[in-house]
Order: sequence, then structure tokens, then C-alpha cells
Amino acid sequence: MNYPNGLKKKTTNTFSTPVSHKNRGMNLEEELNNTNQYYRDIDKAYIYKKPTPIQITKVDYPSRDKTIIKEAFFTIPSTTDYNGIYKGYYIDFEAKESKSNTSFALSNIHPHQIKHLQNIERHKGISFLIVRFTSLNETYLLTTDKLTSFLDNNDRKSIPLDYFKENAYPIKDGYNPRVDYLKIVDQLIGGTK
Repeated sequence: MNYPNGLKKKTTNTFSTPVSHKNRGMNLEEELNNTNQYYRDIDKAYIYKKPTPIQITKVDYPSRDKTIIKEAFFTIPSTTDYNGIYKGYYIDFEAKESKSNTSFALSNIHPHQIKHLQNIERHKGISFLIVRFTSLNETYLLTTDKLTSFLDNNDRKSIPLDYFKENAYPIKDGYNPRVDYLKIVDQLIGGTK
């Protein structure tokens, strides 16, 4: 076929794997933020992303609406990503993504974050880790007691995917909310699994 400018359309006979547009442009944090906004909009739960504690030391003011932070530092180590309240229960969790097809590297979560999750659980709050294996598009909720059990009984530097499949709750992708983890929290409150 000739285009009006005289150029010919290039044709190729190469076959490629279909491109999945599922989750295009979205990462786990964005999806959780949208999910939590949905929960607030329908008055189901009030769970928020915690701000990172930083101290700003140098700012540039080129104009009133274009302030630029030039220098800042972390004041204290941050605990976990999200916290809030649901059905009278305190909820606290960390969200992580793994590019591995086989495991979640423990270097992705800091010891003080694990300790924080354990403290929440000890005080009867609901705490957990949400992990997405991005290349597999699989998301799991791992309760703090299962995380602690793994850490106490293994010397590995990563948690195998099989451990998630056997001990964690899979979170199915949804439309709205996208990552409906409260379905699993309902099971935890009810005491199943």
C-alpha cells in the first residue's frame, strides 16, 4: 500500500508474544492507594499510606508555586507503608514487589519493619506483608505470624514462592477495588485458614 507521500508501508512477518496490557502503568503502591481511597469513599475502612519522615534542610524558592527541596534527610527509620482502622481493628502492613519468579528477597524488608509488624501483632492489631511477584502478576498477603515462623525456622535470605503459595493468601486482581485485601482481613478476623 502506498501512502499519499509516496512511502510504502513496511510489512513484517515476525511473530511476537502478545503484550499484556494488564496493570500497565500501575504498580502495587498505586493500586493499594487507589484501593484504600475506594474503601474510604464507601466508608468501609480508613487506611492510609504513611508519609516518610524527613527533615528538610535546604529549599529553593524560584517562585511561590515552584518550591524545590534541595536537601533533606530521614529523621527516623520509617516503619511500614500503611496503617488504619477496619471494623474496630488496627491494621498495619508493608507492601513490596519482587521481580523474581521464584522468591522474595528478605533484603527488601528491614529488620526494624519486621519488628514493628511483630509488635503490632503482639498488641492484637492485624499486621501483614503484601508481596507482588510482578513478572508472574501474583499478589499474596502473608500474615506476620507466618512471616515470623519462616524467619525462625529458616536460614535462607529469601522466602520461596512456594512458601507464599502454601502459607499466604492469594489476592486476586479486581476492578474496584483493585487489590481487595480486606476480603482476607475478614477471614483473619473470622479465624479461618
